[in-house]
Amino acid sequence: MGANTSSKPPVFDENEDVNFDHFEILRAIGKGSFGKVCIVQKNDTKKMYAMKYMNKQKCVERNEVRNVFKELQIMQGLEHPFLVNLWYSFQDEEDMFMVVDLLLGGDLRYHLQQNVRFKEETVKLFICELVMALDYLQSQRIIHRDMKPDNILLDEHGHVHITDFNIAAMLPRETQITTMAGTKPYMAPEMFSSRKGAGYSFAVDWWSLGVTAYELLRGRRPYHIRSSTSSKEIVRMFETTVVTYPSAWSQEMASLLKKKGRLNCDPTFELEEMILESKPLHKKKKRLAKKEKDMRKCDSSQTCLFQEHLDSVQKEFIIFNREKVKRDFNKRQPNLTLEQTKDPQSEDGQNNNL
Repeated sequence: MGANTSSKPPVFDENEDVNFDHFEILRAIGKGSFGKVCIVQKNDTKKMYAMKYMNKQKCVERNEVRNVFKELQIMQGLEHPFLVNLWYSFQDEEDMFMVVDLLLGGDLRYHLQQNVRFKEETVKLFICELVMALDYLQSQRIIHRDMKPDNILLDEHGHVHITDFNIAAMLPRETQITTMAGTKPYMAPEMFSSRKGAGYSFAVDWWSLGVTAYELLRGRRPYHIRSSTSSKEIVRMFETTVVTYPSAWSQEMASLLKKKGRLNCDPTFELEEMILESKPLHKKKKRLAKKEKDMRKCDSSQTCLFQEHLDSVQKEFIIFNREKVKRDFNKRQPNLTLEQTKDPQSEDGQNNNL
């Protein structure tokens, strides 16, 4: 009876908007306060990506919708070999999705927690690559504002990629930022005095990179700052603390490149998503169908008001497809080349006739 059934993947129109059905969910690898991350494979190209999905209801409740939209706006305009690049963004009634480069080397925080000690040559390579990425971001008028080991991912070849643009800021020319944002142990001194009107600019990312490099080499940060440390204490610490530098940075350390034979993340995320998660992805279609049925019975004014917020998210969400952008650009290239190779004398003749 089943002999005639086909196991071929469904065929998708290249002009069709990418959606949840275009991907196969392989495994969960992480989670945040209102978002989770899993490894996916695109059905038509078989390419592997990381897919971050954020629950709309939780984003609305925590007033995080604008941050998500800002992150999408920033990421769709960026592309660099040492960034985690956005490939697709789409939504359904329940979640917002961001599909990005898949990097299986783990983040640098994970390796620090595994007591990995990086060789000086390795850290030098990281610094060079991160400098190139930050220089690119500065050329695009973007301040990351959260450079730290947690937000630096490794690929299978040991190269670094900056991720998480959730609190990044777009800086108009000839201006500075005065709002405090970031992770305290990695924030530059000028960020703590910005409330007095001094402001800060791209240099704060370079400070964070310096703190990160120190931590990678020594296993601890140069300043003993915690998230609970007050701004006054931090300012005093910057003024009084003498940072020490070991005389032998080149001491033997465990090599990161030997640890690429496995997925560097916490395997309990997979267990939580598939067994303990109250709203697992593989039951999404059934759940959405029930939700649509329940919304027809909406009679509470509070419920309906909340639905209006969700509808607003649905309307304003930024849909993006880097694959399509590249395809359209390549299609335009022959026409651009043809325009550039036209006989200029012929064009001058036409102008003279006019």
